[in-house]
Amino acid sequence: MKYIAIDLGLKRIGLAYSAHKDIVTPLKAVERKNRNQASKDVKKVLNEWEVDAVVVGVPIGGSSEEEMKRRIAHFMNLIDFKGEIFYQDESNSSKEAENIMKGEIKYIRDGRVDSISAMIILQRFLLANKKSLK
Repeated sequence: MKYIAIDLGLKRIGLAYSAHKDIVTPLKAVERKNRNQASKDVKKVLNEWEVDAVVVGVPIGGSSEEEMKRRIAHFMNLIDFKGEIFYQDESNSSKEAENIMKGEIKYIRDGRVDSISAMIILQRFLLANKKSLK
């Protein structure tokens, strides 16, 4: 099964890919100018990689979880994705990504941190579901 993780942000959308249960690769982040452009660009990536399922990072717990799930559902409707959509706790994934990037072009906001965050989200999902995945 082929997965892409999405770390949905207001400025950039981090993406990561896995076709194996153990290997996750960060992809080039999508710069977000507006919702329609962003959904079109993400849909292009999903089609290009022939993805079966999408794993979306959400803040689990707290007041923003339901609002984020609503926004994500709206975004995924714009993409018109027909595969499965899973939600994965994204807690501290951005901080972990920044720590991984520490010392490397620290202040350039080119989407690398966002895609590494998506990679962490997908790694967590695959690890948590290792036994049940195809």
